[in-house]
Amino acid sequence: MNHRAMWAEALGSFLLFACVIGLGVMGERLSGGNVAVALIGNTLATGAMLFVLITMLGAISGAHFNPVVTMVMRLRGEIDTPAALGHVTAQLVGGILGVWTAHLMFDLPILEFSTHSRTGLGQWAGEGVATFGLLLTIIGTARMAPARVPASVALYITAAYWFTSSTSFANPAITVARSLSDTFAGIAPADVPGFIAAQMAGALLAHWAGKALFDSHPEPSA
Repeated sequence: MNHRAMWAEALGSFLLFACVIGLGVMGERLSGGNVAVALIGNTLATGAMLFVLITMLGAISGAHFNPVVTMVMRLRGEIDTPAALGHVTAQLVGGILGVWTAHLMFDLPILEFSTHSRTGLGQWAGEGVATFGLLLTIIGTARMAPARVPASVALYITAAYWFTSSTSFANPAITVARSLSDTFAGIAPADVPGFIAAQMAGALLAHWAGKALFDSHPEPSA
């Protein structure tokens, strides 16, 4: 097992999840109740953080920071099972520590549970679409223009915050972590299973679509 890769996944998840929770708190406090303004702040900061983290850590671990990304990379044979399990463990542990650190920075209770309800067919559809698009972006860009993966993922998430009904969690680990934060970014623990099921479905559809679209396509010449 590559311990450097596990540390990279833990560190990346720590910073990404701390960013999502911290910017949610800051956006809510500064927006004066204007949800659109808060979401704009969330969008820009998350996209920027993703670009930095993928650029910095991609060569070490693949910069997954997301169990469904790891799952699809395992299905594609790009990592083995022990590495995949290590990645997911690191993502969850690092991510939850990131949430607790964000609470510490903003003088919130370290351990809390969200009361923000996010459920229903529309929300689940939004998560399925968001995750499908994210995974297809990763698979397709890695195949067709690998140097542009950081920008492509950051730009996709920036867009998906706005065009999906769920504001694009697209990540089971961050869904679990956000259930531990009663902030703008939170999700009630009871609503977590529905989101994760939709994320898994979207990721598997992207895996199959990626095989059909890109795996038989010749790699672009350098």
